[in-house]
Amino acid sequence: MLTGKQKRFLRSKAHHLTPIFQVGKGGVNENMIEQIDDVLESRELIKVSVLQNCEFDKDDVAEELSKGAKAELVQVIGNTIVLYKESKENKEIILP
Repeated sequence: MLTGKQKRFLRSKAHHLTPIFQVGKGGVNENMIEQIDDVLESRELIKVSVLQNCEFDKDDVAEELSKGAKAELVQVIGNTIVLYKESKENKEIILP
């Protein structure tokens, strides 16, 4: 579980990132969760954007993604979800 200080730190790191994944009309599926899991292993911190045509609530989407990829939900801001997962191989982000 992340502390408030760690979440603030990760939010500042994520500020400059562009969303890599988009959740659209179909919502979240297994394939997307696997891809997000792979990308989190190499990058640790990513943004996912929820498109206007997504039929699901963005908070539900965020929860589903974080549970599926076993990642920490850093924040949901607007239609953007920020996820963090510590990398086993290429750890770059040192949490405060």
